[in-house]
Amino acid sequence: MKEILLIIFAYLIGSIPTALIISKRFFDIDIREYGSGNMGATNTFRVLGPRYGTIVMVSDMLKGMAAVALYNFLPHYIHNELDRTNLMIGLGLAAVIGHIFPIWAEFRGGKGVATLFGMILAIQPEIAVLCVGVFISVLYITRYISLSSILAGVALPICVLWIYNEHEVFYRVFAVAVACLVVLTHQKNISRLLKGNESRVPILKHRDRRKNRRKLL
Repeated sequence: MKEILLIIFAYLIGSIPTALIISKRFFDIDIREYGSGNMGATNTFRVLGPRYGTIVMVSDMLKGMAAVALYNFLPHYIHNELDRTNLMIGLGLAAVIGHIFPIWAEFRGGKGVATLFGMILAIQPEIAVLCVGVFISVLYITRYISLSSILAGVALPICVLWIYNEHEVFYRVFAVAVACLVVLTHQKNISRLLKGNESRVPILKHRDRRKNRRKLL
């Protein structure tokens, strides 16, 4: 019973509509009516710029971390590694679902990638750091947040199944499911990437200007 209550609370934490709150508070708009219509960090970067996009990304990651930390309210799980990991995954997934289908925002949310990585950061920081490294590297090279998110999501099962060779079955299934979920929720982005119509985020423009100047010279 206590576990169910914590999972519900984790869902409510994930449902906090960070991007919507910021867009209405500072710009008096509904972020879901602009860009891709998505309430997540990628669309916030696109519509409101890198400053607010970064705030939303970090805030959404903190939602995942806060949800996972709820296991501390049940002392039994603190000293039982297997049960603790399973509960942490359940709490984190509840937060991700809350982000995608937020009760506070008419169930129209984001894709849950930032919340997902916050969740993984709380469960196993080493794997999260590797996935974030993939994300940052791809973002630096391409400036596509969608592509960065997809490849970081695919990196998760690679880390869990092969690099760290985790033996917990639920964790392995979860990692594969996450990669599939990230790809499925980015189908429109994948289509735009293949057509060359995907928007790049407005960061690292100084790097592009330097490249253009070099070409002119």
